Amino acid sequence: MIFAIDIGNSNIVAGCIDNKQSYFVERISTDIQKTSTEYAILFKNMLELHGISKKELDGAIISSVVPPISNTIQDAIKKVTGLDAMLVGPGLKTGLNIKIDNPAQLGSDLVVGAVAAMDEYPVPLIIIDMGTATTIFCIDDSGAFIGGAIMPGVMVSLESLTNRTSQLPKISLEAPKKAIGRNTIDCMKSGLVLANASMLDGMIDKMQAELAGPATVIATGGLSQFIIPYCNHEIIWNDTLLLRGLWLIYQKNC
Repeated sequence: MIFAIDIGNSNIVAGCIDNKQSYFVERISTDIQKTSTEYAILFKNMLELHGISKKELDGAIISSVVPPISNTIQDAIKKVTGLDAMLVGPGLKTGLNIKIDNPAQLGSDLVVGAVAAMDEYPVPLIIIDMGTATTIFCIDDSGAFIGGAIMPGVMVSLESLTNRTSQLPKISLEAPKKAIGRNTIDCMKSGLVLANASMLDGMIDKMQAELAGPATVIATGGLSQFIIPYCNHEIIWNDTLLLRGLWLIYQKNC
């Protein structure tokens, strides 16, 4: 069993996983002001909450899109488990064939998600990750990572809308009964949930046309579970996709 951590701009996703199953998935807020000791306390409590001792852990691995806290998290893991955590990046084997203009620009979270998706699902693939940003990326029928699209995340769009207007309130992430809202709240919910679902459907259509055929569509990220039920396309929700990818990359580099 390994301790796997994906550091995102808004949340840190952490969990324990082995070749058979994931034992838990937890999310904590990303905070670059926290010390390694503060993160260590969070990780220690997390492991104890799920009844996992450090003796059960064979290793640890991290992917990060927030470089300023990568070392902090590595130090925190060392304090709690005594393990030196691998960090996904140059020098680690992933087995992923990356065909974009500058492979070095590809975020480690996208690499990890692609590795897991290819291991579990048939290609071609469209992978959606809905976090601070919404990313949609493609793997073609030869198994090559060929690129995709990046757009503002659901909550980023909501925060921008409420912060830049004087009369629009903050709302919960739930869909209205109809697309045509009859009050401010329902209009905003329609724009937030249903419009994002329609955007995903539209991008899937365009990407499948460029892939020259149907693709397996997978979604991950904490916000995707609220949006994909309103999509017309069949989309597989996989909340442990990144942990699975981290496990696979860890195995390739052991």
